[in-house]
Amino acid sequence: MNPPIRTEALTRRYGRHMALDGLDLAVPDGSIFGLVGPNGAGKTTVIKMLMRLLRPSSGHAEVLGREATRLGPAELAQIGYVSENQKLPDWMPMAYFMNYLRPFYPAWDDALAAELIRQFDLPPGRKLRHLSHGMRMKAAMAAALAYRPRLIILDEPFTGLDPLVRDELIEGFLPRAENTTVFVSSHDLAEIENFASHIGFLDHGRLQFSEGMSSLAERFREVEVTLRAPSAREAGWAEWPPTWLQAQRSAAVVRFVDSQFEEGRTMAEVRRVFGESLQVAVNPMPLRSIFVALAKASRRAA
Repeated sequence: MNPPIRTEALTRRYGRHMALDGLDLAVPDGSIFGLVGPNGAGKTTVIKMLMRLLRPSSGHAEVLGREATRLGPAELAQIGYVSENQKLPDWMPMAYFMNYLRPFYPAWDDALAAELIRQFDLPPGRKLRHLSHGMRMKAAMAAALAYRPRLIILDEPFTGLDPLVRDELIEGFLPRAENTTVFVSSHDLAEIENFASHIGFLDHGRLQFSEGMSSLAERFREVEVTLRAPSAREAGWAEWPPTWLQAQRSAAVVRFVDSQFEEGRTMAEVRRVFGESLQVAVNPMPLRSIFVALAKASRRAA
């Protein structure tokens, strides 16, 4: 079976600026895939091309087995889309908005729509223009879930939301994502870490990695080496492996992030570089710390 989202050499230029540079990506069916990266990394550009809102300069993308530039009503009726800057028909009351959408989606579920309005505490008679930003995001999410889409695409859905509204949004879509693929871009790394099954890191328009969260957590470690013979000099140390990031050095202690941690190999490299040491401490890393280490390494390499 084809993955619900697949790209090959997907590229987008704005004049001389390369917004996205040769993206090769396959999103596993049934996954919750988090696309993370700093501002300007190209995340929204990717999503706009997936949703046929922007044409690629070169390369191509497939969504639900069809070229993204040729998505039609049949495919769009199976995709739920929510964006932080999504335009809603402000003059429509909430209940009218949901009724207006019903004919466009053959799988629309009236009972589910009513349940979502209750769950998100949306006022049926209030016009969308009179809703807060958080309530508007809830309205967009309810509309995107009411027809049980095969694919949900969320572009920075948590930006500017207070913690309660953010939790309510997550609690709203997660139970309904069991048989659905979710593709979400977000700066809220703590939230992404709590529910994503896969993660992709985009920086300067280039995909740095794409893998399962469990694999990512296993291969990144913070390492602290207490030296047997404290010295402020490095002259006697061997060449450092390129997978060691964010080195911090003092007379007696060296700290770094190993981005390809394997206990046996890493310990052998520590002995090769530093010789015998008094102590080596190895600690797991949260997603935010991994993100920061990679972003800093990318900036230095640029």
